[in-house]
Amino acid sequence: MKALIIGGAGFVGGYLIRELAGAGFEVHATCLPSEKIDNESCTVHTLDILEKDDVTAVLNKVSPDVIFHLAAQSSVAVSWKKPQLTADINIKGTINVLEAMREAQKQDMRILLIGSGEEYGFIHEGACPISESEPLNPGNIYAATKACQGMIGEIYFRAYKLDIIMVRAFNHSGPGQLPMFVISDFCRQIAQIEKAEHEPEMMTGNLSAMRDFTDVRDVVRAYRLLAEKGVSGQTYNVGRGQAVTVQTILDTALSMAECEISVKRDPSRMRASDIPIIEPDVSRIFADTGWRAEISMEQTIRDTLDYWRSNTQN
Repeated sequence: MKALIIGGAGFVGGYLIRELAGAGFEVHATCLPSEKIDNESCTVHTLDILEKDDVTAVLNKVSPDVIFHLAAQSSVAVSWKKPQLTADINIKGTINVLEAMREAQKQDMRILLIGSGEEYGFIHEGACPISESEPLNPGNIYAATKACQGMIGEIYFRAYKLDIIMVRAFNHSGPGQLPMFVISDFCRQIAQIEKAEHEPEMMTGNLSAMRDFTDVRDVVRAYRLLAEKGVSGQTYNVGRGQAVTVQTILDTALSMAECEISVKRDPSRMRASDIPIIEPDVSRIFADTGWRAEISMEQTIRDTLDYWRSNTQN
């Protein structure tokens, strides 16, 4: 099977390339001209998804069986600072991909549109675990653009009979993730403190929010299984199915530190709007593919901490 990963230079893209190649896929991946994919397991194509004609050219050249649409502005924090950029990439870019798919010479492509658990937003009391039928009520700009992406995907599925699967992926982390995300942020700070690059003081934001965290290696396995076994037109939650507080993440990371570290609240790390709890019902993906998370949160944190210990300056 031939796969095309749109947005393969990002954190998830590298793991997905390895997952697909290991499963026997012929892998192609795109990146921006300013990016680089250093992986011999795939063929690399330069692409800006805001250029629709270029998207069409890549799809016709590769003629994939399945497309994994990962290209996105995926940071909630950045979406507050750069709302226009977030909307352009996440909405206009997705429309360009779907239009190119609709017009492509190969008519039997499947696409996974990767959305976010943030789309559910401000859920009503008692809604957790959140099923895919829960009404969407986005609480931030990133989430709103991803909800729009999913709605557009449903329209293209119904109107044009395209083979589209919508995914709502909850928080995922692992070695190599940028430190704008919480587990990577905490682990990086610990690694820097251990090397005496900073005072032994951890800077944090909101610690009471409850989120569902899954290892990125489990997440890309879910994407592969959905490509192979998912039902066209369906939406799937991807997550562990068990939310924990950010405080729990912090305590676990600090328990692995090699020195004493104090904690200090940093107002600049607080979001303009934060949702108290997000936890998915993952029974649908388990029923259709047999997937469930296997890597423990503790292992994810340990591996991420070891990554930063090897990738911070002495």
